[in-house]
Amino acid sequence: MSHPNAELLERAFSAFGREPIVVARTLADDVVWRVPGANAMSGEYSGRDAVLQFLRQTLVLSGGTYRTELRYVVADDDRAVAVYGARGERAGRTLDIDQALFCVIRDGRIADVTAVPFDFAAFDAFWA
Repeated sequence: MSHPNAELLERAFSAFGREPIVVARTLADDVVWRVPGANAMSGEYSGRDAVLQFLRQTLVLSGGTYRTELRYVVADDDRAVAVYGARGERAGRTLDIDQALFCVIRDGRIADVTAVPFDFAAFDAFWA
Protein backbone atom coordinates (compact mmCIF):
# COMPACT_ATOMS: atom_id res chain seq x y z
CA MET A 1 0.00 0.00 0.00
CA SER A 2 1.50 3.34 -1.03
CA HIS A 3 1.41 6.64 0.83
CA PRO A 4 -1.41 9.05 -0.14
CA ASN A 5 1.15 11.62 -1.29
CA ALA A 6 2.77 9.04 -3.57
CA GLU A 7 -0.69 8.28 -4.97
CA LEU A 8 -1.21 12.01 -5.58
CA LEU A 9 1.89 12.20 -7.78
CA GLU A 10 1.00 8.92 -9.50
CA ARG A 11 -2.42 10.39 -10.34
CA ALA A 12 -0.85 13.59 -11.73
CA PHE A 13 1.60 11.66 -13.91
CA SER A 14 -1.09 9.32 -15.17
CA ALA A 15 -3.22 12.28 -16.26
CA PHE A 16 -0.44 14.40 -17.79
CA GLY A 17 -1.11 15.15 -21.46
CA ARG A 18 -4.53 13.49 -21.37
CA GLU A 19 -6.67 14.86 -18.55
CA PRO A 20 -5.72 18.43 -17.68
CA ILE A 21 -8.58 18.79 -15.19
CA VAL A 22 -7.19 15.88 -13.17
CA VAL A 23 -3.73 17.46 -13.20
CA ALA A 24 -5.24 20.80 -12.12
CA ARG A 25 -6.94 19.13 -9.15
CA THR A 26 -3.60 17.82 -7.87
CA LEU A 27 -2.15 21.35 -7.67
CA ALA A 28 -2.60 23.87 -4.86
CA ASP A 29 -4.02 27.23 -5.92
CA ASP A 30 -0.71 28.92 -5.01
CA VAL A 31 1.64 26.20 -6.28
CA VAL A 32 5.16 27.25 -7.22
CA TRP A 33 7.09 25.22 -9.84
CA ARG A 34 10.80 25.84 -10.49
CA VAL A 35 12.69 24.66 -13.57
CA PRO A 36 16.47 25.16 -13.75
CA GLY A 37 18.54 26.01 -16.77
CA ALA A 38 18.73 28.62 -19.48
CA ASN A 39 16.08 27.58 -21.99
CA ALA A 40 12.48 28.15 -23.07
CA MET A 41 11.09 26.17 -20.13
CA SER A 42 13.35 27.50 -17.36
CA GLY A 43 11.94 29.75 -14.69
CA GLU A 44 9.65 29.93 -11.72
CA TYR A 45 5.92 29.49 -12.31
CA SER A 46 3.58 30.72 -9.59
CA GLY A 47 -0.07 29.76 -9.26
CA ARG A 48 -2.10 26.91 -10.72
CA ASP A 49 -2.85 28.68 -14.01
CA ALA A 50 0.80 29.51 -14.67
CA VAL A 51 1.88 25.95 -13.88
CA LEU A 52 -0.81 24.47 -16.13
CA GLN A 53 0.29 26.79 -18.94
CA PHE A 54 3.90 25.70 -18.40
CA LEU A 55 2.89 22.03 -18.58
CA ARG A 56 0.88 22.69 -21.77
CA GLN A 57 3.94 24.37 -23.30
CA THR A 58 5.94 21.14 -22.98
CA LEU A 59 3.42 19.59 -25.35
CA VAL A 60 3.08 22.62 -27.64
CA LEU A 61 6.82 23.19 -28.08
CA SER A 62 7.43 19.48 -28.73
CA GLY A 63 4.61 19.17 -31.24
CA GLY A 64 2.79 16.85 -28.84
CA THR A 65 5.69 14.39 -28.57
CA TYR A 66 6.77 15.16 -24.99
CA ARG A 67 5.98 12.19 -22.75
CA THR A 68 6.78 11.19 -19.20
CA GLU A 69 7.13 7.71 -17.77
CA LEU A 70 6.97 7.55 -14.00
CA ARG A 71 9.65 5.25 -12.60
CA TYR A 72 8.87 5.58 -8.89
CA VAL A 73 7.64 7.90 -6.14
CA VAL A 74 8.71 8.07 -2.51
CA ALA A 75 6.66 10.12 -0.09
CA ASP A 76 5.96 10.97 3.52
CA ASP A 77 3.37 13.25 5.11
CA ASP A 78 4.95 16.48 3.82
CA ARG A 79 7.05 15.66 0.76
CA ALA A 80 7.25 13.46 -2.29
CA VAL A 81 9.92 12.77 -4.88
CA ALA A 82 9.03 11.43 -8.32
CA VAL A 83 11.68 10.04 -10.67
CA TYR A 84 10.62 9.73 -14.28
CA GLY A 85 11.79 9.41 -17.83
CA ALA A 86 11.19 12.38 -20.12
CA ARG A 87 11.13 11.89 -23.89
CA GLY A 88 10.27 14.03 -26.85
CA GLU A 89 11.27 15.48 -30.20
CA ARG A 90 11.65 19.13 -31.06
CA ALA A 91 13.19 20.93 -34.03
CA GLY A 92 15.25 17.91 -35.01
CA ARG A 93 16.42 17.29 -31.44
CA THR A 94 15.55 14.32 -29.25
CA LEU A 95 15.17 14.23 -25.49
CA ASP A 96 15.55 10.97 -23.55
CA ILE A 97 16.62 11.64 -19.97
CA ASP A 98 15.57 10.94 -16.41
CA GLN A 99 14.36 13.76 -14.20
CA ALA A 100 13.10 14.21 -10.65
CA LEU A 101 10.43 16.37 -9.10
CA PHE A 102 10.99 17.34 -5.47
CA CYS A 103 7.58 18.25 -4.12
CA VAL A 104 6.09 19.75 -0.98
CA ILE A 105 2.56 18.51 -0.33
CA ARG A 106 0.07 20.64 1.58
CA ASP A 107 -3.53 19.70 2.32
CA GLY A 108 -3.45 16.85 -0.18
CA ARG A 109 -2.19 18.97 -3.09
CA ILE A 110 1.15 19.68 -4.70
CA ALA A 111 2.23 23.06 -3.29
CA ASP A 112 5.87 23.42 -4.33
CA VAL A 113 7.95 21.68 -7.02
CA THR A 114 11.60 21.82 -7.94
CA ALA A 115 12.37 19.97 -11.17
CA VAL A 116 15.83 18.47 -11.59
CA PRO A 117 16.94 16.96 -14.90
CA PHE A 118 19.65 14.32 -14.45
CA ASP A 119 21.38 15.57 -17.63
CA PHE A 120 21.32 19.39 -17.54
CA ALA A 121 23.14 19.78 -20.86
CA ALA A 122 20.69 17.55 -22.74
CA PHE A 123 17.73 19.28 -21.07
CA ASP A 124 18.96 22.76 -21.99
CA ALA A 125 19.85 21.72 -25.55
CA PHE A 126 16.42 20.21 -26.13
CA TRP A 127 14.42 23.20 -24.87
CA ALA A 128 16.85 25.86 -26.25
